[in-house]
Amino acid sequence: MHATPVSARPGRDCPLSYRYGPSALAAPATLRAETLWVAGGLYGNGAALAALLADYQAEAGDKALVLNGDFHWFDADPEEFDRINRAVLAHCAMRGNVETELADPVEGAGCGCGYPDWVGDTEVERSNRIIDRLRGAARAAPGALASLRALPMHRVAEVGGARVAIVHGDADSLAGWGFSQEALATPDGARRAREALAAARAAVYACSHTCLPVLQAFEGAGAVINNGAAGMPNFSGTRFGLATRISVRARPGALYSARVGALHLEARPVAYDHAAWAARFLELWPEGSAAHASYWARIADGPRYALPRARRAA
Repeated sequence: MHATPVSARPGRDCPLSYRYGPSALAAPATLRAETLWVAGGLYGNGAALAALLADYQAEAGDKALVLNGDFHWFDADPEEFDRINRAVLAHCAMRGNVETELADPVEGAGCGCGYPDWVGDTEVERSNRIIDRLRGAARAAPGALASLRALPMHRVAEVGGARVAIVHGDADSLAGWGFSQEALATPDGARRAREALAAARAAVYACSHTCLPVLQAFEGAGAVINNGAAGMPNFSGTRFGLATRISVRARPGALYSARVGALHLEARPVAYDHAAWAARFLELWPEGSAAHASYWARIADGPRYALPRARRAA
């Protein structure tokens, strides 16, 4: 662990190494496909990973899958951690704050979530306890820390000739909340997103990190699509995750969608085995644990967020 503290508020303030800025996303594309899937926030849900891979494998044509961070979180069993790590690294992967703080922790960063002020201190403290426990599973998985440390913080893809900037957080930081549904609902947040699209010369930003999904289009400027969480429910009364699909072709089954030029942007349900996952979660994180206190209500019944709020036209 790095010895230099970065913050008096673990879980809220993040290391300078998390920052890169939109100019870093103006780099040439390193990934090209006619169909791009982006899935962040698996959170160690092996059932969701299986469902995601099955849906992706059914995709025809030239394709790529990017798992853009926080694929670990609830997988506190070393063997389970190792299985998920190996399965994810078989595809294009990026590190989120979880993987970064497991592989190269900085004293004072806590979970590295960069939580904004609207998230309560109790929830922040519980997240710091979750990652403390997860470190044991990560250390026990052979070669896991080195593999996570080597992952990039961002990628640029080209889909149908259009640039797609893929980040975990936002255009500025690995753990930024600028692409949260809360930020994008404000005039200042929308302005900053437009500026970030222009600075990266991108038609689309694909992200996750902030746990709630949003597809925000900007007239003549592109769009931001945040898949929320692939491994947890994203809407009230639901029990499925979400993944992003960006393609030159539409595909039936999207929960909601938008067009940006020739691209189809789709939010696709990740219909995992809820009963199996709920049982496994309770084995690892029973009542009284930090993860149970923070996440069980959402896993069982979804968050207090309605689906119509996620699809926002220009």
